[in-house]
Amino acid sequence: MSEDDEDGDWFEKALQEAERESEATDGDTATDEAADEGAAADSTDDGPFGSDGDDGAFGDPSAESEAAFGDDSDGDGADGPFSDEPDDAGGPFGDDGGAGGSFGDDPFGGGDGESLFDEDFGSAFDSGSDDEFDDEELDSDIPRIDLGIEGLDDMIQGGVPERHLMVTIGSAGTGKTTFGLQFLYHGLQQGENAVFITLEQSHESIVDTANEWGWGFDEYEAEGSLAVVDLDPVEMANSLDNIRGELPELIKDFNADRLVLDSVSLLEMMYDNPAKRRTEVFDFTRSLKDAGVTTFLTSEASESNPYASRHGIIEYLTDAVFVLQYIRGETRETRLAVEIQKIRNANHSREMKPYDITSEGLSVYQQANIF
Repeated sequence: MSEDDEDGDWFEKALQEAERESEATDGDTATDEAADEGAAADSTDDGPFGSDGDDGAFGDPSAESEAAFGDDSDGDGADGPFSDEPDDAGGPFGDDGGAGGSFGDDPFGGGDGESLFDEDFGSAFDSGSDDEFDDEELDSDIPRIDLGIEGLDDMIQGGVPERHLMVTIGSAGTGKTTFGLQFLYHGLQQGENAVFITLEQSHESIVDTANEWGWGFDEYEAEGSLAVVDLDPVEMANSLDNIRGELPELIKDFNADRLVLDSVSLLEMMYDNPAKRRTEVFDFTRSLKDAGVTTFLTSEASESNPYASRHGIIEYLTDAVFVLQYIRGETRETRLAVEIQKIRNANHSREMKPYDITSEGLSVYQQANIF
């Protein structure tokens, strides 16, 4: 065979080999297309793990719409969330200074790489002032009143908001009733109308006690600006529904500005069931709030906790809580101390301050310490 014939045979063999490879490729392609058509016939939506490039969260990465974990084989920059390519998307934790990925350097980005917070979390919550809390009056549109207790009013910046429901908690002898009488007397001096409801003492006893302080309750009663009512706690509990319904109207008819109930503990004791007790006391206090009168309640302290009422209810239903208690030091000297536990919508001191029951009533020594 000549050299030219050998070259021609080689060419023909190569051509035939190329044709066989092309036929094999065409067959594989036809098989793949048939498989894809069969899969599409089974379901038009491949689900989150479908093989369709347009379907599912984890579709075929070779499709035009790449899967969540695509390889970005075409280098177009859509790398999937965990790509390490330094492209525009940058993956979820990408270091791109622009979009930064789904969770890039700017997870709170507001567009154009800007953060919702100008600097950091510290600056976001910074009030812009290094000054600590001071005793400035709380800015509020609610009218305020004074209690009439020297020193204690100074501990409340701006006074107690009108129509608040207050309670004084204390053990025997701490001056709870005197506190209530003094609170009413301060209002009477300013031309207000007042009501005192006692569940513990008689009408005469309350008036005599106030007169001993020089507060002239009998005179205020005579002129019609004061009403002192003594109620039996058992009868009150049995008739509480009627009282609750009638009291707000009586308060409005009397045009009362201040009301004292001494004491709410006796009312609570009329109910053995805790749930019933809480419901009845809650409904009663709510009726007082609806009446629009600033109300002062007295309550016995718990035997185990001087900061809690006997039944642990009333302090949660009121807007302001004052705690009166005995303090005994190392020398066994006994002092009386007052603490403001809370006043809604009012700034107040949280220090414990000594007080005395003098010939003029309660007097708090704001500038003094307990010992």
